[in-house]
Amino acid sequence: MKISLLYGTETGNAELLCEELQEALSDGHEVDVANLEDVSPDALSAEAFYVFVCSTYGEGELPSSAIDFFTALTEEKPDLSGIRFAVFGLGDTTYDETFNNGSTILADSLVAANAQQIGPRGVHDASGDEDAESIALPWLQERLAEAS
Repeated sequence: MKISLLYGTETGNAELLCEELQEALSDGHEVDVANLEDVSPDALSAEAFYVFVCSTYGEGELPSSAIDFFTALTEEKPDLSGIRFAVFGLGDTTYDETFNNGSTILADSLVAANAQQIGPRGVHDASGDEDAESIALPWLQERLAEAS
C-alpha cells in the first residue's frame, strides 16, 4: 500500500514520529513523509492512504507548518472525494481544554472537503507514560487494516 505520512509541527515532534512510523512500515509498504507546509490539498491522490500527524500549538491552534494547508482547505474548498485518511494527534492533557485540538481541526477540515476518515482519531498525551510511537504504530496498523 502507498502510505503518505504528512505532519504539522511546531517543534519537530510530529516529524520525528512520522520518521519512526516510516521506518516501522517501510518493509511492507511504500511510505513517504512530508511536512504539510510543502503539500497542497489539491495534490492529494486517491492512490495513497494519508496519515496526518499533527500537534497542537498555542491556545489550541494548528502548528505553523499546517496553517497554509488548512487555509487552502478552507478557502479554496477543494473536493477531496476519493481521498482516504487517518489523523493522529500529539498533545498534552496539562492543557485539558485544548488537548489535541490541532488534530481535531485538521480532521474536521478534511471531512468538510469530502475526504473519508478511516477509523477514530489517534491521540498521544505527552504527560502520559507511553511514548508516541508505542501508541501510534498499533493505531496505524489498525487503520491500514481497515483501509485495505
